[in-house]
Amino acid sequence: MSTPHSSRRPALTAQAHTALTHVLNLIRQLDPWSLGAIAIALVIAAPILFIASNVLTTPSTVWEHLAATVLPRYLINSAILAIGVSLGTIAIGVSTAWLVSVCQFPGRRWWEGLLLFPLAAPAYLLAYTYTDFLEFSGPVQRGLRDLFGWEHGQYWFPEIRSIGGAIALLVLTLYPYVYLLTRVAFLEQSVCTLEASRVLGCSPWRSFVTVAIPLARPAIAAGTALALMETLNDFGTVQYFGVDTFTTGIYRTWFAMGDRPAATQLAAILLLFVFGLLAIERYSRNQAAYFQTEGSGSSPVPRYVLRGGRAVGAILVCALPVLFGFLLPAGVLLEMAIANADQVFNRDFWQFASNSLLVAGVTALLAVIVATFLAYSVRLNPRWAIQLSARVAALGYAIPGSAIAVGVLIPAGTIDNAIDHWMRSTFNVSTGLLFSGTMAILVFAYLVRFLAVSYGSVESSLGKVSPSLDEAARSLGYSPAKTLAKIHVPIVWSGLLTAAMTVFVDVMKELPATIALRPFNFDTLAVRIYNLASDERLAEASGLALALVVVGMIPTLTLGWQISRSGDRGN
Repeated sequence: MSTPHSSRRPALTAQAHTALTHVLNLIRQLDPWSLGAIAIALVIAAPILFIASNVLTTPSTVWEHLAATVLPRYLINSAILAIGVSLGTIAIGVSTAWLVSVCQFPGRRWWEGLLLFPLAAPAYLLAYTYTDFLEFSGPVQRGLRDLFGWEHGQYWFPEIRSIGGAIALLVLTLYPYVYLLTRVAFLEQSVCTLEASRVLGCSPWRSFVTVAIPLARPAIAAGTALALMETLNDFGTVQYFGVDTFTTGIYRTWFAMGDRPAATQLAAILLLFVFGLLAIERYSRNQAAYFQTEGSGSSPVPRYVLRGGRAVGAILVCALPVLFGFLLPAGVLLEMAIANADQVFNRDFWQFASNSLLVAGVTALLAVIVATFLAYSVRLNPRWAIQLSARVAALGYAIPGSAIAVGVLIPAGTIDNAIDHWMRSTFNVSTGLLFSGTMAILVFAYLVRFLAVSYGSVESSLGKVSPSLDEAARSLGYSPAKTLAKIHVPIVWSGLLTAAMTVFVDVMKELPATIALRPFNFDTLAVRIYNLASDERLAEASGLALALVVVGMIPTLTLGWQISRSGDRGN
């Protein structure tokens, strides 16, 4: 029995030696920039790899209990949310994108930018606002009772705190992802293709269904995937409405049950969910690869002029998402903040605001630096290993914040315990927690989550810089670092600012990772709003929520302005 076993060992050793030799040869061929990029990418990707490694671990007793009781509910609710948000965001995003891109009606240019405004308000803010607005004692039901003389139990009113309410509010805040990408796709479609459909007698509706939508399927799939990733990441809305999903389950298993291995396995299943979503999105885009031969973007698309009832209908289709997704909740928050100004704008408000500004500013700066280093390393040495490292490091945006919190805190706790044990045994000194519960670990989690946002902007900006500039710099004796600092950074400065601004706003709104990882007695605007809303003290939270909306409007207004400048066609 021992002979076969011993005969395999040399073969395995030879294979391992060959693999190690290949790795060492690859490392020798890499320059310091590339080695640094790979090292940084591995550090950034470590939490994701840690979660993925727990997919096949032995289940704990708590995990077996979860699998037998609540796991099916997590799966069903998450699936219902995903399906509902997909249908809603596609319906609103595609229809509004078609109207502002291909049709002409009063106020069209204004709606191009206004339709992006719901991005400024996180879904959990809408959940808190609409609950107060639509509950039994709220102004809507109170007005109906006063108007019709109804009493309690004499009328039916939809329950906002339900999975249907969660879907509606998530759709209202996430449809701009589909709208933005689909609008670009409609504007880039070939004029010849659309003109051919008109010559063949297609009505505007038939051209929309049979020509425009099939051509825009890749963009629709990409926008829907972004909306679904944000849906899986949502914690505040579903927790406030009592809808059990993977995100709330991870939080409850971790903090209420105190079982981190079970929370890790829940995070691993959620990770599989996300990777499956990405695979479906990629397959959908590959299956819908349409190419234009000419005319794409070369001349404006002739617009369908809408008059009368059709114009009114188009205005309503564009106005309702903006009204219910931004104007109404922002107006309610503004009214509350003014009425309770003495309770809102106090010393605590500025403390929470400064905490948010601090972590958001530090993360935005680090994200731009790391993204620039990775993108420039790929530019210098576009080997597959460097490109793969950068892509893996940029996976974090697809991973929900609760899962990243698990992937960050458990390894950090293990490292803390190992250092403390070594210091105790060697110097009889306890170091305590060096990483866990610190702002450094919180910023690192933000960096893992939002690096992809800055990387995409920086990579796109660097890609527009001519390679001849690099060659000219090398001929003048510039090192890669000097070339980056003296030549590339000034050219791509606007892209770097865009990346920093986007990461800054995303960090300000992030809730699940902040709740799990923030230092003791360190609350941000998002966390304080969540705590006050959970205690039904929305009036006190209104000023904080309004501040978060105002900050979120900065990139929204910038993006709307850019769209108005570059996307106005046919005028």
